[in-house]
Amino acid sequence: MKLIYQHMLSFLLIILTTVGIIGYSEILYVTNQSYSQNYQRMEDYASALGSLATTDKKNGTYLLNSEFLHQLEFILHGDDLHIRVFDSKSKQIYPKTSEDLHLASDVLAILKQGQEIRIKNNNDSHTYLGHTKDSCTGVLVPWISEHRFIGAVWIGARVKNVEKPITMAKQNLVNALIVALIVGLGLSFALSYYTTNKIKHLTHATQRVTAGNFEVQLNYTGHDEIDQLAANFNQMVRTLKQSDNEIKKQEKRRDQFLADAAHEMRTPLTTINGILEGLQYNAIPEESKPKSIELMQRETKRLIRLVNENLDFEKIRNNQILLTKTEFNAAKILNDVSIQLSHNAEKVHDKITVIASTNLPIYADQDRFTQIIVNLVQNAIQFTKKGEITIYGKRIDHGTEISVSDSGIGMSDEQMKYIFERFFKADLSRVRDGSGESGLGLSIVSSLIKQHGGKITVRSQPKHGAIFTIILFDKGYEQYTTE
Repeated sequence: MKLIYQHMLSFLLIILTTVGIIGYSEILYVTNQSYSQNYQRMEDYASALGSLATTDKKNGTYLLNSEFLHQLEFILHGDDLHIRVFDSKSKQIYPKTSEDLHLASDVLAILKQGQEIRIKNNNDSHTYLGHTKDSCTGVLVPWISEHRFIGAVWIGARVKNVEKPITMAKQNLVNALIVALIVGLGLSFALSYYTTNKIKHLTHATQRVTAGNFEVQLNYTGHDEIDQLAANFNQMVRTLKQSDNEIKKQEKRRDQFLADAAHEMRTPLTTINGILEGLQYNAIPEESKPKSIELMQRETKRLIRLVNENLDFEKIRNNQILLTKTEFNAAKILNDVSIQLSHNAEKVHDKITVIASTNLPIYADQDRFTQIIVNLVQNAIQFTKKGEITIYGKRIDHGTEISVSDSGIGMSDEQMKYIFERFFKADLSRVRDGSGESGLGLSIVSSLIKQHGGKITVRSQPKHGAIFTIILFDKGYEQYTTE
C-alpha cells in the first residue's frame, strides 16, 4: 500500500473512531436521560395518585374503587400511559381480568418495605407484570398510609415512545459518521498529499544523487521531521560532494604517482639495459667500462631506494615496525645529518646550519629519528636553490622540538593540506637530481611521528620557504591519536 493511502487510512480511522466514541457516549447519555426522566415522571404520577387514594376512607377501605381508577386512567390517557393497581394483598384490582392475578411474593416483600421498583422493559422482566404486545417501561410504586401498605400502582409507557430521543440520537450519529467520512476523506487526502509530496521530492533527489549528481539541494521552510531530514540530506550531499572531489584528487595523485614511478624506473632501467647491451656486443671501450659499471650501480641503488621507500611506508602505515625508544642526545644526530647531506646541498648551492645546544635530550627510536631528520632535510634541499636550510633544536615542557626551515619555493595553503599524504608532490615540474622524489618522504615522516606519539606541523608561503616543526614528547607524555 502506498504511503499516501496509509496516511489517509490512518487519518480516517482517527476521525471515525473519535466520532464513534463521542456518538456512543452521547447515545448512552441520551438513553440514561430518557429513562431517568421517564421514571421520574411516572414516579411523580404514582406518588400523586397515592396521595389521592388515601385522602378519604369508606367503610375502612381506601378510594381504590373502579370509578376512581377510571378517572385516573382518563387523566393519564393523554400521556399514553397505562396503569395497573394492586390492593394490600397484592391482587390486581385494575384493570379487571378474569384471571386471579397477584404480584409475586418477592416483589410484594420489596414493596411493603416502601421501596419502588423500576422496570425498563416488561417483556424482559421476570416479575408478575408479564409480557404485553408493546414493550413497556415503568415503575411499580407502593402506597403507604399510616405506616401500612395499602396497595401499589404500576404506571408504564411504551418503550418506543421513551426511546424516540435515543432513535434520533442514533440517526444523528449515522449522519455525523457520513459527514465525518466525507470531510475526513478530503482532509486526510490534503494532509497525506502534503506529507508524501515532501517525501517524493526527497526520493527524487536521492535518485539523482545515486546517479552521481552531487549538486542536488532541497528547499525546505518548515521545522517538522521531514524538513529536518531534508536539511540532513543537504548536508549529506555536500559531504558526499567533498568526498567525491577528494577521491578524484586522490585518484589524480595516484595516477600521477604511477606515471612518475614508471618514469623513475624506466630511466634507470633503460640506462642499465643500454650498458648491458654495450657490454654484450663490446660496444663500450675498455677504458669506459669502469664508469659504465659505476653508473649501473648508481641506477640500481636508485631503483632499490624507490622500492624500499614504498615497502617502508607500507610497514610504517600498518604498524608493522617495532620502535625501540630510548633517551639520547639529538644534537649529535642533527650534526651528523647536516654533514651527511651537505654534499647534496652544495650541488644546488645550499647551506645547512644547525642551531641547537650541545646536549639536547630526546626520547625516540634513534634510527627512525635519524630517518625523520634525513627526509625533512632532503625535502628542504629538493625545493631550495642557492638558499639556506636551518635545523633548530630546543627543549620544551615534557618534550623536544625540532624545526627544519628553508628559503625555498614554499607552498600554498592547498598544497599544505596534502603535503603529508602519500604520492603527493608539491612541484611536479621539478627536475630530479638522482636522489629522486617519490612522494613518500613526508608521508613516512608523518606516520613515524604519530607512532612516536608526537606532533608535526608546517608553515609556509609561496616563494618564502617552509618550516617543518616536530615535537617528540618525553616518556609518559606521548600524545597518541587514532587517525
